[in-house]
Amino acid sequence: MKNLIILCIVFFLGIGNTLQAGEPELKKIFNGKDFKGWQVPENNIWWTINDGILKTSNDPKKTASTLWTTKDYEDFIIQLDFLFGEGTVDSGIFLRAENEQIQIGISGKYERDMTASPYIGSLGDYPVEAKRIKELLKTDDWNTMRVKAKGNKYSVWLNGEHVMDYTSDTAIKKGPIGLQLHGNKVMSIEFRNILCGEFK
Repeated sequence: MKNLIILCIVFFLGIGNTLQAGEPELKKIFNGKDFKGWQVPENNIWWTINDGILKTSNDPKKTASTLWTTKDYEDFIIQLDFLFGEGTVDSGIFLRAENEQIQIGISGKYERDMTASPYIGSLGDYPVEAKRIKELLKTDDWNTMRVKAKGNKYSVWLNGEHVMDYTSDTAIKKGPIGLQLHGNKVMSIEFRNILCGEFK
């Protein structure tokens, strides 16, 4: 009986470390088999799915591409795993539109890794920089990123650590979520376990 009580305490403490009060339940928005729920670019040669993994890489012309959800989101949390591939990885998660993004990989502007930092198109810059990325980011293994977009406030966690908060003056209320393949690069990146939950 005593052991059962201890196990229950450990179980509930574990849940408390992953779910915060008032946050939505995360559900799969990528089924690992096909592009259901996503807007596939015309003449798609950039995005492939194999064994539950979504991979994107540049074509010979180094053309940019974005994979958008078919659904629009207002206040939400998106969580996914990513793995750096070949070349100079410059990717990210678009939040409701192309002008607001959470960076994954090397910034073309600064030519260094700016993972988990927000790029704001109206500023043409990263207004804040995520903390402790050099310590947390695994360049040769899977990473987990969690992004909360609630109103105009963005928060990011990398591999379980809270690394960034930013309040945007140009956030829009509602729109799709996008995964970016940057143009003019030779690169590839993989994604898996793409989950999302909406605040009520």
